[in-house]
Formats: sequence, C-alpha cells, structure tokens
Amino acid sequence: MKPNNLESLWMPFTPNKAFKKDPRIIVSAKGMHFTSDDGRLILDGTAGLWACNASHGRSKITEAVARQLEELDYSPPFQFGHPKQFELANRLSEIFPEGMNHVFFSNSGSEAVESALKIALAYQRSRGKGSKTRLIGSEKGYHGTNFAGISVGGMVKNRMYYGSLLSGVDHIRHTHLPELNSYSRGQPEHGAELAEDLERLVQLHDASTIAAIILEPVKGSSGVYPPPKGYLERIREICTKHDILLIFDEVISGFGRLGK
Repeated sequence: MKPNNLESLWMPFTPNKAFKKDPRIIVSAKGMHFTSDDGRLILDGTAGLWACNASHGRSKITEAVARQLEELDYSPPFQFGHPKQFELANRLSEIFPEGMNHVFFSNSGSEAVESALKIALAYQRSRGKGSKTRLIGSEKGYHGTNFAGISVGGMVKNRMYYGSLLSGVDHIRHTHLPELNSYSRGQPEHGAELAEDLERLVQLHDASTIAAIILEPVKGSSGVYPPPKGYLERIREICTKHDILLIFDEVISGFGRLGK
C-alpha cells in the first residue's frame, strides 16, 4: 500500500505522519502470530490489545460466531433479552469470587470503566448516600480513554490535553519504587505502606464525600507493576472502614493473564 492510500484513517495512539511514511500493515493472524503484508510472522505478545486471550483464528470460535450471526446478529439490549446473554452471565457468576454474582456487559475496557463509575455513583445515591460523589484513582493508573477514565487515570500524556476533566476526582500515590523493588520476582516486598495515602485523602475530603476508588491490581499501560505485598489488602481494609466502594480494573490483567 502506498502512503497516499492511508490518509483517510486517523489512527489512535499512533504518530500518524510517521506511520504513513513507513506503514506497518498486518494482513492476517493465526495462533500466536500476525502476518505482515510482506509475509513476516510477528509474535503477538499483547493478545491483540488484551482481547485475544484464546489466540487468533481458532476454528471453534469462528464457527460459534458464524452460527450466532446466522441465528441472531443483533437485538436491542434495552427491554429485550437473548438466551445466550443470560447463559454467559450465569457462567461468569459461577467462576467469580463469592459475592460477585451480577454481570453488566460492555463493549470495551473504556466503556466498562465508565459504566463501573456510574454504577458506583448511582449505588451510593440509591442507598441515601448522595453526598458520596468523589472518585479516587491512582498515579500511573490507566482506565481507558473516555473522559471519566482519563480523569481517574494517572498517565500524564493521556490527561494533559483535555482541560480540567471531571471535577471531584483525586489520586493516591503510585507504588512504583525502583530504588527498592528493582528485579523483584512476583509481588515486591516494599510499598504496602503507600496504601495509607488513601487515608490521607479521606482526611482531606472526608469519607462522606468519597464514592469509590478504582485501581488496577497490576498496572498495565504505564508498565507492568505488580502490587506490593499487603498493599491491596490494606486498600480493602480502608475502603471497608470508610464505606468506600473498591473497583478493580482488570481489563488488562484479568481472566487468566496472571496465571491461577
């Protein structure tokens, strides 16, 4: 393909001018590999964009998709249902931890985050806690590219161009401590005390104003940073103490990507 055939598409997270001078084009995929337009195999080390855990081109998946398209390609999700959406929700609730037995489907990670934050705010209001409207994120966090996601996110380049973003959002410190945790295997030893930064924000804003905190259990886009030992457990304790909802964004790290 010539560069002048590529001008109509505005590509996300891509230096468009540089790309179109020297494009990298993928034409097919099978198993763990992409195939480029010049015939090279490229190892897919990111599962597409975290969406192809089961690899590419699996016949069981393509056959199931084809059958469903023939049976029903789309039906309205408002006021109508389809048997398989209930079946999938039931199967997911069976493998989720105890107490997580309701499912809300979305189309992307960004949309899932927006929905989770809206559900958190609506939940607080529904139980008479309408003053709990503040949302907490963390530095270096990634929660998609919609306005709420970049507001609670903590990646500078995703935030700096879009003004003041959502009001009523604050951030706790990140846990990346290379001076103490470099070359750690598994969860690092140092940094659990950083969970106390949530207590600092509670003292600043008061718990009566905080609806939820959203965190990646393992930070993904800013670097693969496992949580320090005891960090998430302490965050859970503080949230329980102050009646704050805890949202785990596992779009990147969930469903087997971290092993058992």
